[in-house]
Amino acid sequence: MIDYALLVATSNQGKLKEIKDCLSGFSGFILNLKDLHISEIFPEQGSTFLENARGKSIFYGSDWPGLTLAEDSGLEIDILKGEPGVYSARYAGSDASDEQNIEKVLSKLNGIPHDQRKARFICCMVLSQKGKVIKEIQASVEGFITTEKRGTNGFGYDPVFYYPSLGKTFAQLSKSEKNRISHRGKALKKLRDFLA
Repeated sequence: MIDYALLVATSNQGKLKEIKDCLSGFSGFILNLKDLHISEIFPEQGSTFLENARGKSIFYGSDWPGLTLAEDSGLEIDILKGEPGVYSARYAGSDASDEQNIEKVLSKLNGIPHDQRKARFICCMVLSQKGKVIKEIQASVEGFITTEKRGTNGFGYDPVFYYPSLGKTFAQLSKSEKNRISHRGKALKKLRDFLA
């Protein structure tokens, strides 16, 4: 049965919750790094989300017999030439909080009109087993950065990522709404289809 267990290689509790929600009904076990007492930290040095996801999946899955899912995701803002990109989680510093990262983004966009605040969330997922990549998945969602935070749901940059089709930021969406249209939700749907 252990071969059908899925190790989700993240310590980000927000991401872990979304992944578990989207994979509810998965026939195997879903474990995380804490469950296996893994405290090593993979050094994210890739220049793309996919490179980082691939590296994490192989790194954390090397001593694990089951499947390993790793993902890397973040925010790209056109007028900032793709920033924060792969540095999304540490944009304001290596130990930056979500609040500090948001403040830095809003500060850099101060005075920039709405139509020039185009941005996207990108998610790359890599499924591997015993060091061999089985599946790579990429998904994205387009939106705009607001001038101030709106909503209290979600995590990361959700309070400032405005999704035009619903007229709300990601932090104003319900869990089910976000999982249906978000970059991570789209990627996890592809993963579910693949696992099925």
